[in-house]
Order: sequence, then structure tokens, then C-alpha cells
Amino acid sequence: MFLSIIIPVYNEESTIIQILKKVNNQKKKLNLEVIISNDGSNDRTLELIKENSDLYNKLISNKINMGKGHAIRQALNYANGNVILIQDADLEYDPEDYEKLLSPIKQGISNVVYGSRVLNYKNRYSATNSFTSTLRIFGNHVLTVFSNIINRQNLTDAHTCYKVFKSSVVNKINLKHNGFSFCPEITTKISNIGEKIIEVPINYKGRSFAEGKKISITDAFIAFFTILKFKILK
Repeated sequence: MFLSIIIPVYNEESTIIQILKKVNNQKKKLNLEVIISNDGSNDRTLELIKENSDLYNKLISNKINMGKGHAIRQALNYANGNVILIQDADLEYDPEDYEKLLSPIKQGISNVVYGSRVLNYKNRYSATNSFTSTLRIFGNHVLTVFSNIINRQNLTDAHTCYKVFKSSVVNKINLKHNGFSFCPEITTKISNIGEKIIEVPINYKGRSFAEGKKISITDAFIAFFTILKFKILK
């Protein structure tokens, strides 16, 4: 297995080097490449990335911010792995979970694996601490339930960052959306081609908007329409 780690990044100067080091630590156990897609960062993110070129294999950089989906689509054009994994540039998701995420693919159980932030939590209090707010928990739950109904899936966390696919699956899908709606788009299109998604529990430490969280309530409404759009149009 050769793994392509795609890291879309926008204004993450405080975390980008830390996450790159954490990803590179996985090279002791996994055969992987690191592809960074800088989405028009206007802080020191790009400067820091270039100063640490030993921490990645390929850098793609837009001059203007186009959105997470656009950054991922660009990076997919350069991915050499037979398995693709999406990694956020902050520290919310832990690369130590890679082996757990890859296990169902290695075992031939599924071609698509999502890392669920929900499966790990036994009570509402611990989940609230990790998601940073009850509103985020509720919003994620409502979107996931809606996605499950429309797509006939049984997921607990449809909008997690940690999405892992065989490249053969991604190659069947024509991705179009530029923003955070990448998540509902690809989940719906995976449903459309009849692929089953396996979930595994992951570690998660959410950050607040004050700490740099970028997704907003507007993105939630866009997600609803994205799911309906691609289920109807296919």
C-alpha cells in the first residue's frame, strides 16, 4: 500500500509545521507521500512550508483562497498513492490514527473509511469538550442524519475530515465543489456509485472560532443543498 496524504491549508501558521512533523512520524510505519495544497494563505503559512521542504513531497499553491474542496481537487491530480487520506492542517485530528483508518482497506473489508469523532465518546459531556460547543454537536448530528436518510447510509459522522479512499474510488467521482461542501458532495457521490463506507473511532480535539475554526453555519445550509443536488443529479 502506498498512501497519499493530502493536506489542504489556509492560514495555519501556528499549526502547519507541528502537523507536518506528526504526519512524517508515520513514515516509520507506513509508505506514504505528503502533498500540501496551500489555498491562498496570507499569513506566514506558505513561508513556513517552504522553509521546511523536507517535511513534504509536493507543494501546490494558489495565490487566492478558493476553498477546501478546490485545494483537495488540485492535490488529487498529483497523488501517486493507491490510497488517499485527507488530513487537516490544524491539530484537531491525530495522525496516530492512520493505521486504524487503513485497517479496513488492508483487510479488504471496504474501499472507503471515515474516522468518526462520535464513536469514541460514551457521554455527552466528553463530546461537548471535544467539539467545543453543543451547537456544533447538534449541527453535525442533524447533517449526518439527513445525509444518512438521503444516501441510505448509516454513518455517525458524515462530515469528519478523516476520509480515506482507494484511489480507484476517487477516480470514479467527478468532484465539483470548492468549499467545505466537498464533504457532503463526496459522501453522496460515494453512495451513488454503491460503495460502502466503514467508520472507525478516532481521537479528536476541536478548536473554537477564536482558535482558528473556519467552518460556519452558512456551510451547514450549503451542505444540505449539496446532498440534495448530487442525489438528484447524480
